[in-house]
Amino acid sequence: MGFLSTLLGIFGFGIGTSIGLLIGFFLFIYSKPKTVKEPVPRPLYELDNDQLLDILPDIPLWVKCPDYERVDWLNKFVADMWPYLDKAICAQIRSATEPMFAEYVGKYQIEAIEFDNLSLGTIPPEIHGLKVCETNEKELVLEPAVRWAGNPNIVLTLKLLSFRITIQLVDLQIFMAPRITLKPLVPTFPCFATVAVSLLWKPDVDFGMSILGGDIMAIPGLYQFVQKTIKRQLASLYIWPQALEIPILDSATVAVKKPVGILHVKVVRAQKLLKKDILGTSDPYVKLNLSGERLPSKKTTIKKRNLNPEWNEKFKLIVKDPGSQVLQLQVFDWDKVGNHDRLGMQFVPLKFLTPYETKEFKLDLLKHTDSYDPQDKKQRGKIVVELMYAPFRADSGKLEGTQDGYSRKESGFDRTSDSEVFGGAGLLSVLIQGAEDVEGERHNNPYAVVFFRGETKRTKMIKRARDPLWNEEFHYMLEEPPLNEKIHIEVMSKRTGFSFRSKEHLGNVDINLTDVVQNGRINQKYHLIDSKNGVIHVAIKWVTA
Repeated sequence: MGFLSTLLGIFGFGIGTSIGLLIGFFLFIYSKPKTVKEPVPRPLYELDNDQLLDILPDIPLWVKCPDYERVDWLNKFVADMWPYLDKAICAQIRSATEPMFAEYVGKYQIEAIEFDNLSLGTIPPEIHGLKVCETNEKELVLEPAVRWAGNPNIVLTLKLLSFRITIQLVDLQIFMAPRITLKPLVPTFPCFATVAVSLLWKPDVDFGMSILGGDIMAIPGLYQFVQKTIKRQLASLYIWPQALEIPILDSATVAVKKPVGILHVKVVRAQKLLKKDILGTSDPYVKLNLSGERLPSKKTTIKKRNLNPEWNEKFKLIVKDPGSQVLQLQVFDWDKVGNHDRLGMQFVPLKFLTPYETKEFKLDLLKHTDSYDPQDKKQRGKIVVELMYAPFRADSGKLEGTQDGYSRKESGFDRTSDSEVFGGAGLLSVLIQGAEDVEGERHNNPYAVVFFRGETKRTKMIKRARDPLWNEEFHYMLEEPPLNEKIHIEVMSKRTGFSFRSKEHLGNVDINLTDVVQNGRINQKYHLIDSKNGVIHVAIKWVTA
């Protein structure tokens, strides 16, 4: 019975793989089924109740449900492609099942397991309706209703001792409701990186199985066992939220690097710096930044007339790739007039840091990046820094503690502070994705302005657009979670030419950040105040290190 279950599981895997690959190649599915005789169409009002109940399960979803659309063009497309899809899917089934068969060769006196024939037949599946779901994420979700009454020719041969046993799959029928997700949407053709296929519920699968010419499904109780085994096998592979993911684009070419941690930098001191001023001294300060970032450099204070300055100043930098990014340190001599002279520079690769471990570096200052330049023999002094890399916690977006802020102890209930419940310092990321139906009275060149804790940041301006797409992200390094705080966003329009009234207010919204801290992330569309129909799409994330 164990081998039979495995064999049925292999058939289920083959069916499930063919289904997954079939749908996964995006919409390679279906055509008109072949019929022996053309049906006689009759209007629904001529049918009585019994006749309506008989045909109700066969009515396509695009007739019963307004959310589903009729896709005859797609069925015609799949019908034309079916001979080629049949060969491609069968080749994938062979390669996927060969390792499974190899595990049983040599066991139970089995000498070989192989396909004599493997074809999905001439009748392609048919889509009875297609639903397109809208989400706030960068993805496209499709939910087709798929039916397949196929005529596959699948014959499996089992060589057992000196016997040759043939197992044939006949009269295959499948009804299922898959969910196809194209994600993430990217500006590289075909504009999505992965196809994820899952099933919304267990599919209805019916088939016959012939062994040595006899229909074993006629054995009492075996039909129900086989049905249950196949459904369980398919459910374990593909029932949502599990999915079959088919990569379309190389992740390295479409990956957008996101913040993964915070680099804590303490600029301690410098020693024996070069003399750049006429009076034999310098006015040093330090600029620091991470490679690969376009953000302005951080700067220390200026220490006037000091060749051995002490700063002890702390900074925080956003890290996106600790394996490749480098901390760049540059020491300058401040001048009131003209360009500031660079006294020296150094680099610290972040890959040398151990997470959560503070490490001190005492570095010799160099003239430029080529540290092996034989002509650079001048001593430029040293700089001392302390570094600590703190990656974001995987569970930082989850609520720590109970929702009402109480924690259980042996002596009873003790009230905990919000800072204890929600963690300490972290990064607030604000993604302004776009807006809809924003329209000015005099001009329509919208841009968004973000106001938070005294800082003002703005997106680029989109000319002559009512539905602008910005997709710009802003980061705020905070010492404590922004509980009971709001972020203010305004949508403005600016005339490109000269005008006394060049700016126009198109709407605004205030977003409470308490939900962001509690849930870790929100991704919503907000109606704009002072706008008739305007909507802005904003995603905000809070992570702690």
